[in-house]
Amino acid sequence: MNAEAVNPSPGPVPPATGGAVTPAPRRKSRPRLDLRRLGRAALLGTGSAARGRLPDAIGHVVEAHRAHHPDADLDPLHRAYVLAESSHRGQMRKSGEPYITHPLAVTLILAELGAETTTLTASLLHDTVEDTDVTLDQVGEEFGAEVRYLVDGVTKLEKVDYGAAAEPETFRKMLLATGNDVRVMSIKLADRLHNMRTLGVMRREKQERIAKVTRDVLIPLAERLGVQALKSELEDLVFAVMHPEECAHTRELVAENAARADDPLAAVADEVRGVLREADIPAEVLIRPRHFVSVHRVSRKRGTLRGADFGRLLVLVQEDADCYAVLGELHTCLTPVVSEFKDFIAVPKFNLYQSLHTAVARAEDGQVVEVLIRTHQMHKVAEAGVVALGNPYAPPSEEQGAGDGERADPTRPGWLSRLLDWQRGAPDPDTFWSTLREDLAQDREITVFRPDGGTLGLPEGATCVDAAYAQYGEDAHATIGARVNGRLATMSTVLRDGDTVQLLMGQDPASEPSRDWLEHARTPAARIAIQRRLAARPAASSADAGEADEAADAEGPVRGPAAGDPPAQRPGPPGGPAAPRSASADVRVDAPEATVRLAGCCTPVPPDEITGFPVRGGVVTVHRAGCAAVARMKSAGRPEVGVSWGESTECRVTLLAESFGRPHLLADLTEAMALEGAEIVSATVDPPDRQRVRHSYTVVLPDAARLPALMRAMRDVPGVYDVSRAQPQPTGV
Repeated sequence: MNAEAVNPSPGPVPPATGGAVTPAPRRKSRPRLDLRRLGRAALLGTGSAARGRLPDAIGHVVEAHRAHHPDADLDPLHRAYVLAESSHRGQMRKSGEPYITHPLAVTLILAELGAETTTLTASLLHDTVEDTDVTLDQVGEEFGAEVRYLVDGVTKLEKVDYGAAAEPETFRKMLLATGNDVRVMSIKLADRLHNMRTLGVMRREKQERIAKVTRDVLIPLAERLGVQALKSELEDLVFAVMHPEECAHTRELVAENAARADDPLAAVADEVRGVLREADIPAEVLIRPRHFVSVHRVSRKRGTLRGADFGRLLVLVQEDADCYAVLGELHTCLTPVVSEFKDFIAVPKFNLYQSLHTAVARAEDGQVVEVLIRTHQMHKVAEAGVVALGNPYAPPSEEQGAGDGERADPTRPGWLSRLLDWQRGAPDPDTFWSTLREDLAQDREITVFRPDGGTLGLPEGATCVDAAYAQYGEDAHATIGARVNGRLATMSTVLRDGDTVQLLMGQDPASEPSRDWLEHARTPAARIAIQRRLAARPAASSADAGEADEAADAEGPVRGPAAGDPPAQRPGPPGGPAAPRSASADVRVDAPEATVRLAGCCTPVPPDEITGFPVRGGVVTVHRAGCAAVARMKSAGRPEVGVSWGESTECRVTLLAESFGRPHLLADLTEAMALEGAEIVSATVDPPDRQRVRHSYTVVLPDAARLPALMRAMRDVPGVYDVSRAQPQPTGV
């Protein structure tokens, strides 16, 4: 039996009956329950009897369900109730109440949120397999595979330890099962809400343990699934258990404000109604009280609370265009607080949320009133999240569309979609578990824009590394830099909400991510992808690194990337992603079995006069005859090796471009180079200096004769005023 089942309320509960369910007529004989108002009443100590009662047993569930789905088939609900009541008969909660009151209460919560019939059927049966003799096979035979799957998923979730000692692999399997059908998690959240409502008779220690788990895992899950009605009440219930004194103080503040004769929110609401009436915009203007945790947060932020701080105005309209019409009227006729404006309609949140947020100031006393503007459908999704999506496997109705806030695949909204993507790449269950807990700990998410107009949802504190892997997945290993709001930025740059991020990609498919990127990655997707790649291709051995250092010393100084450039741009050891290619097919050398390496300091190409010098590991580096490194090695007595160009005309060369800074310059420049057949092997970009930017590109051309045309094409790019080859440094430098 559910270990968290306790007394549902201090009020009486009528005995459950197994009588037949008569389909409710299409009328509203009783007012629908309001979850937010019920939660508020409970914390204020009023309305407890109404909250605890379940009138006419299943009757209230049926009525709430009919309000959202007037054409629903009630037969499955009837049969599920009969099975649940008969199976749980004789089982009692800790207070001595019949156990059937618990699945009924859970189902009522979901019915009020608008859950479809299959979800409600599974909700009525969610404890039967765990707590009674009913088997999954029986559920499947009686109600079908869908209900069986949902009941099985909830049963598995009941067995998961959400605490720090949870077995990672078990939790991974369970959570992924819910990710394939979010209705499983919806039932679990409603189940936890009812149990949190009824913690009263438990020991203090157990109350705190359950509240802590709810705070650390289930409330973040409710947030990510967009079920704000459940999330807000769960927060208040946890607040009451974990911080009873502060909750009591907040309760007093709310009660005192409710007793005030003058309500600034009511005055502004009347003014808004008048403005919209004159503008002939049909709208419903409501006062939306803040829940207790929200009031507490505002009080900590602002100190003394004023009347307008205890709630917000909610304006509901029919169409998306009406939302912007309301916004225009409010900003025209009232005094807007521009800094408070946010458009979550054009850019919905990751959890399906859509709304316009603004604020206006009262002329009388300067109190700021926050206003939420949304359509009725947006409001439904904002309150119920994934529950409002209905049956994810049913074909969409004619009324449903993209404007309703529904995703292409409602089984995988926002965060759950990303969860399913990155979990497959987790190298082990422990990594999955730790990254999941870190992700759940994120309080909010930001939205950044791509140059093509698309958006990326990232956690607050995310960097360009996270943006690269969010956009390109495994291909992000080839990222060589980024522009943020048109300015060059390092991969470690922390992004802000609303930034525009342009990622600069290299052309080498063998590119490796830098180990330093792990320090800057905030998302599980980025960290797991980087760890997988580094584990699959270990770094070069210390011996190889030593040879590379010797070769670099022999070549003289090589211009590297500017300080602060992305780690992925730094030259690597021979054979690494940024190392010069072997040119044995292009250069003939007077040394048997020698490996040829074109010097990075001067990057010779045909028909340059060249010479070679042996370094460790049987490598011969080839320099242009006028290279400063050649003069130094000759003066040091280093022996030369005869080299000459072979028959192949392929060449590798480093080009320097000087330009003025402007948006999309790098994209235009690299596109021009690609059209000339140049393969960009590596690139570095110095930070802008007085609006001037210096670029360095190492490219491979299939024919050295095409080099002049490439340089001309680069000079033709608007903003580029000079292109030259990397020149040998003067002797003595």
